[in-house]
Amino acid sequence: MNRIIIFANGNLPDYNKARNLLRPDDFLICADGGTQHALILGLMPNLLIGDMDSIEKNQLEQLKNNDVEIELFSHDKNETDLELAINRAIELKPQQLLIVAALGGRLDQTLANIALLAAPRLSTFDVRLDDGVEEIFFCRNQVQIHGGSGDIVSLIPWGNPVQGVLTKTLKWPLHRETLYADKTRGISNEMLGATASVEISSGLLLVIHTRKL
Repeated sequence: MNRIIIFANGNLPDYNKARNLLRPDDFLICADGGTQHALILGLMPNLLIGDMDSIEKNQLEQLKNNDVEIELFSHDKNETDLELAINRAIELKPQQLLIVAALGGRLDQTLANIALLAAPRLSTFDVRLDDGVEEIFFCRNQVQIHGGSGDIVSLIPWGNPVQGVLTKTLKWPLHRETLYADKTRGISNEMLGATASVEISSGLLLVIHTRKL
């Protein structure tokens, strides 16, 4: 499978920009209330998963009438609906996993959604949170950032110091430097072109790319 899109139940600041993320051959999973975003975009998911405490009744009926596969879980569960959706997605072994509308709203949910990407079991997948305005992902070795000149890129060490940080095509370059979680050295850099790259020698580095346009 090429790519899976998961719609979470966070905010989508710009539906037109979110629409630009989508491809015709995407496999779509809605995590409970994330169904609202798919329907607003005129999309019918391939799979709905969760405890169904956030989805509107009329939306649930609409999906049932369109024979969408539904995986129902108890409300008394240990995972969020998004974690359940990720678990299901990685079983399908996609080349890329894009999680849409996982930011905004409740801070605890946003932080938990970002933390999910740090799981070692996802280290072999290209997994990103994206709402069309911001994309968030982890660098474990080397990554490329695709955007435009003037886009903001912030690099945040996840827990422990990140060593050997080397950047290219950013306004304020880092030359094999160490970034610390309690310092702001990597915040608010700027892209100088359409592509930038980040490489590290050890640690786990959170990359936040904010598109200018």
